[in-house]
Amino acid sequence: MTKPKHQPSEPIRTPLTPHEGIDFGIIELLFFAYRDFTSDPDQILTEYGFGRAHHRIVHFVNRRPGLTVAELLDVLKITKQSLARVLKQLIDSDYIVQVKGPRDRRQRELYPTAKGRELALALAAPQSRRIARALAETTSHERDTVEQFLQGMVNPELRTQIGSRSRLSEDPCGDPDGNAG
Repeated sequence: MTKPKHQPSEPIRTPLTPHEGIDFGIIELLFFAYRDFTSDPDQILTEYGFGRAHHRIVHFVNRRPGLTVAELLDVLKITKQSLARVLKQLIDSDYIVQVKGPRDRRQRELYPTAKGRELALALAAPQSRRIARALAETTSHERDTVEQFLQGMVNPELRTQIGSRSRLSEDPCGDPDGNAG
């Protein structure tokens, strides 16, 4: 006995419009902004055979030298297995070094190498230029509003991971020129 063929559903030919408080305009702007924000680093990363996961790891290890593997897992919200493959590539390629913790030898701290610092800066430069262009015509109050909006997009229980505005803007290594110490 043969099953009857499934009839395809009728196509919906009208676009989504605001529905029950869903702001499709902002959602779409975020999709486009994210696409373009990541496009420049993506091009650079392909030259190295790397992807966005590599970018995120390089970024956070450079922003927080000494970050432990456990802390990085918590920040990125990925599995240990997902991190292991990408982190191994970065370590084997000499972008990141892994050091045993001074108090707990089982703990592994992550540090950028000079090569890793160069890559982080190369990836951040086009993103920084894009942000500067977008904020060029805004007042400091409007910039604060943008930062508040972006912080508001982060789950409340995870906002401690991003810290204060002054911490976001400062060089985590203490060098005002951003040079490696």
